[in-house]
Amino acid sequence: MIVRHRTVQIQGLPVFYREAGDPANPALVLLHGFPTSSAMFRNLMRDLADDHHLIAPDHIGFGQSAMPLVTEFDYGFEKLTEITLGLLDELGLDRFALYIQDYGAPIGLRIAGRNPERVTAIISQSGNAYTEGFTPFWDVLFAHAKDRAANEAAVRALLEPDATKWQYTHGVPADRLDRLSPDTWTLDQAYLDRPGNKEIQLQLFWDYQFNLDAYPAFQEYFRRHRPPALITWGRNDEIFGADGARAYARDLPDAEIHLLDAGHFALETHGPEIAAHIRDFLGRVLH
Repeated sequence: MIVRHRTVQIQGLPVFYREAGDPANPALVLLHGFPTSSAMFRNLMRDLADDHHLIAPDHIGFGQSAMPLVTEFDYGFEKLTEITLGLLDELGLDRFALYIQDYGAPIGLRIAGRNPERVTAIISQSGNAYTEGFTPFWDVLFAHAKDRAANEAAVRALLEPDATKWQYTHGVPADRLDRLSPDTWTLDQAYLDRPGNKEIQLQLFWDYQFNLDAYPAFQEYFRRHRPPALITWGRNDEIFGADGARAYARDLPDAEIHLLDAGHFALETHGPEIAAHIRDFLGRVLH
């Protein structure tokens, strides 16, 4: 199946996205997290493109999309949401399911809460929407949110090669470690190492605190609109813990929750299983 690579201008900025599948089929928008890009969906797109129209953008500051300096762009999750919604409007996607992972969650759930009639389903892979999902990993990030200067050195360590590789390898069972491609963390680190990018990531780290203020609205959206929900989450994820997956059931009692023997980037080790869950789930809820 062919994956196409395209760039369009949104608010005067080049936004890169991957596209696969027939536009006549149900749309699924794939929103990546930190520190990666739409490259994380490369295999899933091929797995699902026969039945779905797939769109996977790179957020501003990530991957092949524009990377203005922090002095030139208001880096924050509200602005990233605005750009993403602009892309969906530009592409004429009136109805779509959302796949949210990590940073993709506060972006996608803002879109869903403000446009509930457009969202056909939610698929979450370590896409947190509950305080239960936070682990001790976040202690330094929340400290940084309160006092940037005192904690910047510790947070900068999260932007270095060992930390990037750890995000992929932690929580992966020994018999699946050989499924991890070193290309993943090598590519992510290359993007992080571009001049000015680490300052962008520090700004987004700081801005993340405001996503917690939006959690009540996300949860109200779940309760009021009851979107069909599939949760495919690495139960060994030490960034967003499995309790964050289980918490969805509080507001979405019909949510289908699958805790996989995987870490934060579960698609790298459990891609075929996740694709099968999605194919089954969307096949039932969209038809």
